[in-house]
Parts: sequence; C-alpha cells; structure tokens
Amino acid sequence: MRLHPNDVQRRARAAAAFLFFTFVFLAGSFFRAQVLQHSEYVLKAEGNRLREVPLPSGRGIILDRNGAVLAENIPGYSVAIIAPSVDSLRAVLGRIATVVPLRPDQVEAAVRRFRRNAARATELLPSVPFDVVSRLEEHRLLFPGLVIQEAPKRFYPDGEAVSALVGYIGEVNETELAMPAFDGYKPGQQVGKAGLELQYESRLRGTEGVRFVEVDARGRVVRDADARSTLLPEPAPPLVTNIDLGLQRYVAKIFGDSLVGAAVAIEPATGEVLALHTAPTYDPNRFIGGIPASYWRELNDDSRLPLLNKATQGRYAPGSTWKLVTAINGLELGLVELDEKMPVPCTGGYQYGNRFFKCHLARGHGMLTLAQAIERSCDVYFYQLGLKLGLQRLVAGGIKLGGAERSGIDLPNDNRPDFPTDPASEYFTKKYGARGWTQGNSLNLAIGQGENAQTVVNVARFYTALAMGGTASTPRVVHGASDLTQVFSLDSTTTAGLLDALAGVVERGTATGSRIQGIMLAGKTGTAQTGKFVNGVEQDHAWFAGFAPAHAPRIVIVVMLEAGGHGTRAARIASKIVEYYLKVVPMQLFKTEGN
Repeated sequence: MRLHPNDVQRRARAAAAFLFFTFVFLAGSFFRAQVLQHSEYVLKAEGNRLREVPLPSGRGIILDRNGAVLAENIPGYSVAIIAPSVDSLRAVLGRIATVVPLRPDQVEAAVRRFRRNAARATELLPSVPFDVVSRLEEHRLLFPGLVIQEAPKRFYPDGEAVSALVGYIGEVNETELAMPAFDGYKPGQQVGKAGLELQYESRLRGTEGVRFVEVDARGRVVRDADARSTLLPEPAPPLVTNIDLGLQRYVAKIFGDSLVGAAVAIEPATGEVLALHTAPTYDPNRFIGGIPASYWRELNDDSRLPLLNKATQGRYAPGSTWKLVTAINGLELGLVELDEKMPVPCTGGYQYGNRFFKCHLARGHGMLTLAQAIERSCDVYFYQLGLKLGLQRLVAGGIKLGGAERSGIDLPNDNRPDFPTDPASEYFTKKYGARGWTQGNSLNLAIGQGENAQTVVNVARFYTALAMGGTASTPRVVHGASDLTQVFSLDSTTTAGLLDALAGVVERGTATGSRIQGIMLAGKTGTAQTGKFVNGVEQDHAWFAGFAPAHAPRIVIVVMLEAGGHGTRAARIASKIVEYYLKVVPMQLFKTEGN
C-alpha cells in the first residue's frame, strides 16, 4: 500500500516531535539530577562511601569535697564493625568468635545496633583489654570492616566503698532511647544507670565526636581519615561532691562484709552529705563493658539485696528514734513539758483495753519526766503521750516534721516513707475498716512502730532539724545550695533541754557505751520490731540517730542495721564514725596541707 505524500510528511513531523520532546525530557531529567539535585546525590554517594565511626567522649570525673577522685576515666579500647548487611555482620561476628569469645547476647546487641543505624560503625565490645585487641589485630585480615580505637574507660578507684553514691554506667537500652530524656543518644553509648552517674547524666555525658572511614562496596575499610576539628569529642567538666572520701572509706570498712544496713552522715547547717554507705555493696567496675551474667545472678540472688540502696530506697520502722517526733509534737502543742511526768509509772508495760503493751525494760523505769524518758527510751511514757496527743495529731505532727515526704536528696529513687495520710481517721478506716482500728493505734505510732516505715536518709534529715533548732536541711551529695525548711519551733530553753536529754542518752541512758572522749555525742537509739523470727528470736533492726558536738553540731549521723538487735550496737558504730570525722579527718587534712 502506497502512502500519500501528505501522510508521509505528517508521520515524519509526528516522529520528529516525539523525538524532540523525548530529548527535552531526558535533558530536563539530566539537568535536574546533575544540577538541581547535585548536592543530594553527592550526599548519598558519600553516605555509601563513608561510614561514621563514633569517638567516645570522656565522662566528667567525680570528685569529693577535697578533690579526691570518686570516678575517673582511664585509657581503654573499643571494637566496632562496619558491615553492608545483617547477614554480613553475623558472618564477621562468627569469625571473630573463633578468636575472641562472644556471648550470644553480645552478638544480638550488635545486630540491634546495626538495624537502628546501619550508616554508623556498629559497636561490638565497648571496653576490651589490650590482650583482646592484640589477638584481633593478629587476625585483622579475617575481619573486613573491623575498627579498633582508643576509648575512655570508666573506673572507680574505691569500687565497693562508693557504689551507693556513684552508681555505675551501662549501654543505653531500647526503652531509654525512646524517652525524651535520652533524645540525641545513639545505640552503643554508655549512660548512667544508678547513683550520681544516673542523677547527673546530662552533666557527666560529654559530647561525642565522630570520624569517617572510606569503605568499598563490600564494607571493607579502604581509607581512614582523621576526625574533623569540629567533630572531636569534648569531655564533660568535673562533678564536685560534698563527700569526704576518707570518711566514706572508713564507714565502708566498719560495715565490711558482715553487716547489713546503711549509714548517712550530713553536715547539719548546710545539708552536705559527708558519707552515705549501704551494705552489702557491689563493685561498679564489673559493670563496665557489660556485666558478666554470673555476677549479675549473684547480685540478684543475694537475699541481702546488694543492689538496693538501703539509705534512700529501703523503708524501715524507725523505732525509738521516732520518739523525738512525738516529743516535739507534744511540746509544740503545749500538751507536755520536758519536766512533766505521766500519770502511770512504768512497771514494764502499759495496759490499754485488753492488751498489755510492753516496755523494753521488763522491770520498768518507774516515774519519769519527758527528758528522762528520752534518755532511757521508756516506751510506757510515750504510750501515754501518744494517747494524750491522739491519733489525728500524731499523724498531722509526723507529716509536719517530714515523716511522709521524700528526703529530697539528689540521688535517684529517693523513696517516699510509708506513713499515714491526713486525716488519720480516713486513712485507718480505709486500711482496716471502720471497726478495725482504735485509738490504741496511737501507742505503736508514738514509739515509731505500726504504720510507719522511714528511709535512713529521711531520718537523717529530721535529725538535722533537731541539731539546728528546728530547721531541716535537704541532703545534697553534689556541691550546691541546700533547701532549708523550718519544721518546728520551740523556745530556746526547751530546745536546750531537748539537746541535753539527747546528750543524756549517751552519757547516762541507752547508749552509754558510745561515749567519745572530749566530744559530747547526742542522739537516740532505736530497736525496731520487725515481726520476723529466726529460731524464736525476733530480728529487730538497730538504729542510732544523733549529732555532735551536742550544742554546736558539725555532723549528723544515722546508722541502721538490719536484724542488728538492740540500738546500742548501731550507737557504737555511729560513735566511731563521729570520732573519726571530728578527730582523725582534721589531722589528715592538716598533714596533706602541710605537705
């Protein structure tokens, strides 16, 4: 079939138009890709060619009040892998495991890090010793994408002695990465998990640097570049605490491996925490680079709960240390005077209704004044004072004096005490039912038993108020201003008489074995019933809370021993701590300054 000349021309023009628009489209696409989107494709090309290798920053060192080191950084090494895919990563990890033992959890953790950020070198071992580095270097040809570099390693010179304070660090986990507080963190980074490391994470973390390495299509490193000057790591500044390391070491030495409990020492005028120890303890250095599974099981299986900070998290009946709350409550309300006696003498107990409430002294104390009842810790006197106050005022007074609120210490997990809420009638009705309680509950509450469980640090906060005439200091571990709160107000004569009574506890009362030559120690013993028995013997907690010197306090000390028996045992330990701080520490500082 022959086409008409006009048809040939029409088809030729159509073909020419098609080719013209095709070439225009292709030219536009080339222009867009090569000119308009040039920077985007260059970035993608660079991203395929360059891999990011993090440069860990040194965490801020932690110092005591005199500049001694509580936590520092020492030279260490980290191992990372650059891989193009998960399968390639697993293959390399399998080969590495033939040279360096790898736990299954370490392998899976590396895979998770890769999946979260494949453009970044995947950290495998955040902290390894030099001998491991040497073995890997000897077999480097077997491991394409292997990156070994220096990385600061956290180190706690005093380990177990300071673990209750400094805590430990570990790798940021998936849950934390999803929290706003960890915005900007990346998988593999080390963060605070407990203690000051957690509380002051934002001040201690520093700024991570980065360098880039060039890789081929298989993820093998072909060129290593130096870090850019603007991307070098920046360590965090030091964190200065109020801790006296010499005193902290001494407290840890006294507790040793046999005692279970806690001790807190505070400078009452400022709230500065001089020492805080909990026993048994753990070694925070073993958490660096991943805690061994066997050690983790050992800590968690220990019935003494070494991972529990007994000073800030443990809650215990305060026993007779609470009698000062009851006494101040009565004195402030004008319901009792220091020289006032109660109607019924102590004969070893007090009959209330059909129940006989015992005193710790079976033969009884006889007729006592309030001051004498504090010295000798007479339960019968405080039973009657508790009834005189009534349950409502006992609870309200305890709340006013801080018995229902957290201590405010700058450590994580500062537990709130277990204490009745106001109004008391509603609290007890809700807990026991309308007929499940009576004013008899006042008797137990008045002597620090019953519905009352305090933290050790909260008792210490209350005793700073006793030491300073009614002004409580919020405990502070890190150097800085403390909050001061007026929790009670008594006239100067009554305040002085109260201090005399507390000094009498050590001079003439229940803690006579705890006297310090040349220093007047004031305080209160406590023997708190637990309701737990071993071979027919109740496992009472032993308490001592006090301060020294009695009329010009420089240190408040609280010691609590789980199942420690009578409070005199805690008093003897507290006495040694106070003597060390007031006698030995000044001499050590003098010698240091002299050198």
